[in-house]
Amino acid sequence: MADVFRGLNLLETLKESIESNKLSDVKDAVEDLLISRINLAVVGDRGGEKASFMNSLRGLGPDDKDAAPSQSPVAPEEVTGYPNPKHPDFRLWDLPPVPTTSPFEPEGYVNRFKFLRYNAVFMMFTQKLQPNSVEVCLEARSLQQQAVYFILLASAKDTEKKSLEERKEAALEVLKSQGVKQPKVFLVRPSTLEKLDFPDLLADISKALPEIRAYAFLLALPALTPALVTQKKEAFKALIWAAASLSGGVSAIPVPLVASMVDSSIAVRILTKAQLSLCLDDKSLEQLARQRNLEAAELKRLRTCVLSVEVTKVEVKKRLAAAEKELSTASSKLLEMAMPRHARSASRAFTAMLQTLNSAVDEMAADAERIVTTALGQEK
Repeated sequence: MADVFRGLNLLETLKESIESNKLSDVKDAVEDLLISRINLAVVGDRGGEKASFMNSLRGLGPDDKDAAPSQSPVAPEEVTGYPNPKHPDFRLWDLPPVPTTSPFEPEGYVNRFKFLRYNAVFMMFTQKLQPNSVEVCLEARSLQQQAVYFILLASAKDTEKKSLEERKEAALEVLKSQGVKQPKVFLVRPSTLEKLDFPDLLADISKALPEIRAYAFLLALPALTPALVTQKKEAFKALIWAAASLSGGVSAIPVPLVASMVDSSIAVRILTKAQLSLCLDDKSLEQLARQRNLEAAELKRLRTCVLSVEVTKVEVKKRLAAAEKELSTASSKLLEMAMPRHARSASRAFTAMLQTLNSAVDEMAADAERIVTTALGQEK
């Protein structure tokens, strides 16, 4: 269902679905964003750089539980899946390198490893880009798999920027010589994804994926930079609007505070997702502290919102009830004038849900931005 949103503004599409009474589409969108169902293929030589890249995409260090090992335990021709511990439906698939032999049939590689099952494919290399990898890319694009990206991984030993840029330029020449239109190569250092070309890679992925998949992808990534925190917050605003719209639909019953009781479960799910996506939970902060050589307690003290520390049903119900009570007294006359009687409770439910969750996510995102800024050693 979600792929119908390709190229459209997600929030506007959700509004159109509500207006057309297509609530099932909105419910599907909410679920897609909450579970972050994304499959990414990572093609290339198995080793420390590739493992580090896959771990960093999942917010893990080399010694963390569930981290991809630098020495792959599987046979060279097998595929291994690495789910994200916090977002199990966000999966990276470790594919073997493209053979360098000649002659080579790219169609066989693409079919064997079922490229069409992946939302995006990362073609990775550390030295030279092999022509056969380009052939695989062209074959995948001929099958409408447009989201294929070439990534030059910089290892810890690659300290000379000039050498890296020369390798990047050489790879671009290979792409041009084999007929790739508008070729791009992204230079990425796995241990510090916030630097070099990774932000540009994210921007390209967000444009290429169906919008709801792009939002789900952003929500499953670790909070790498203040800019990414802002993007996550905007994605949550679309999710909150959809959930609030459903709230208004199911709660059109003139019973005081009924929305607070009905909505608390979905509100807890959204705010729990926000806590994990913004990396505010204890485990994420402890991992971040280890990766950046900081004290975990220092990062934990930067959480000022109670929901950043722990999302509880009691706190969420309290906030929903307070918002609805305020609306029932402050806006009742306006609602009575503007809406038919049967819709008044629904309107209050929508507004209470929207205001409560938006306010909570704003507070949590502010905490996340402070933490990321501190971890990166940046001044505001």
